[in-house]
Amino acid sequence: MQELDFGGKQVFVVGGSSGIGNGIAQAFRKKGARVAVCGTRAKASDYAAEEGSRLEGLDYTRLDVSDPVTIESFNPYFERLDVLVLAQGAVLYKRGEFEMAGFRKVLEVNLISLMACASKFRPMLQASKGSLIIVSSTAAFHATMGNPAYNASKAGAVGLTRTLAQAWAEGGIRVNGIAPGLVDTKMTKVTTDNPKRLQEALSRIPLKRLGTPADMAGAALFLASPLASYIIGQTIVVDGGLIS
Repeated sequence: MQELDFGGKQVFVVGGSSGIGNGIAQAFRKKGARVAVCGTRAKASDYAAEEGSRLEGLDYTRLDVSDPVTIESFNPYFERLDVLVLAQGAVLYKRGEFEMAGFRKVLEVNLISLMACASKFRPMLQASKGSLIIVSSTAAFHATMGNPAYNASKAGAVGLTRTLAQAWAEGGIRVNGIAPGLVDTKMTKVTTDNPKRLQEALSRIPLKRLGTPADMAGAALFLASPLASYIIGQTIVVDGGLIS
């Protein structure tokens, strides 16, 4: 489909070294885009043995989004940017988010860095009349009893998506989001590696399967394409019917 041809486009996926971000990055690459990704490790080969991390064909750079100063001083190699995907994420288990240090740590990555990255690349997106896609979570729409920071940050990400969409539309930037449900990544191993918890989770999903990074990538391709040219401020829930 011509509308999903990203040949000649530059895409940057923050958090694209693994998981959902990596699936989105590879999808854009397969559609012809030049794709840069970032992660916290020194070099791409440091991810070679990690499940759910495929960096072939992607330009890797190190960027620790938990540090706003690092984001501000980041100097990308690309001079043009057509699509920015913010897929960074953090979560703490064993009630770590009920401690203020843990709460702040998760908020810094999951919410504060979204605004820092969006602001950093706004001029480039405005120059290209580009697209910004924020990856949040279905956790934004229901309680997550053991993870108050994760929940609050994802709810904040949905609100930020709406607000930036309105604020930046006049400059030609389309801002939208994706809210994944339960996706099989390293961040969800606490559920997927526990047979009882996994079965309970699957019983609540009408499609009776976990989501995959490729499922999320389809929504990202759509939102960044001309097919979504009149859509701003929307967060598409991609969850197999979990919260429908």
